Order: sequence, then C-alpha cells, then structure tokens
Amino acid sequence: MLRDASALSGLLLSAAGAAGLSTAEPPTVRVLPRDGLAVVLLLDLGHLTAHTMPSRELLLLDVLVPAGRDPQKAIDVFKRKLGAAESRSGRLDRG
Repeated sequence: MLRDASALSGLLLSAAGAAGLSTAEPPTVRVLPRDGLAVVLLLDLGHLTAHTMPSRELLLLDVLVPAGRDPQKAIDVFKRKLGAAESRSGRLDRG
C-alpha cells in the first residue's frame, strides 16, 4: 500500500471524514525518489499529509487541524487500515 497513490489518497479522505474535517480539494500526489510518495490533502482549515518510504516500511503522517478537532481519529484510520505493528505520535499545539 505504501506505493499505491490511489489507496493513500483514499485513506487521507477517509481519515478526514472520520475526524469530521472538510476537504478543500482532492488529494495531490507526488512521486518521491527511492520509490516513495507524498500525498497532500488540503482541508478548509489545515491539512493531512502522508510521506512514504516503502524500503523502510515507513509512513509519516502530518495532521494539522483546528483546535477542538480530534486528530487521533484521523491517525486511527491509518493504523487500522495499514495494520501498523508500531506507531509513534507527538502533538504540537500552535498559536
């Protein structure tokens, strides 16, 4: 799945929906060197981005949402669908 742009785009849309976030436009996909992908979903007030490194079996997810929204709901969609054996997260409050 880490090489599948359509699947990652769909996951970002599902993650946004699970967190109650409104999208501004469809996901944008860029192929990265070494077989990875960068997928960006712009939201009305923030973004979801996924960067993959298939050779390392790694996905980096960035979730920027307004205060009062639960980013963990978006993260949980990825964890469930990918069957993540391990995940780490951190939170930065802005403003």
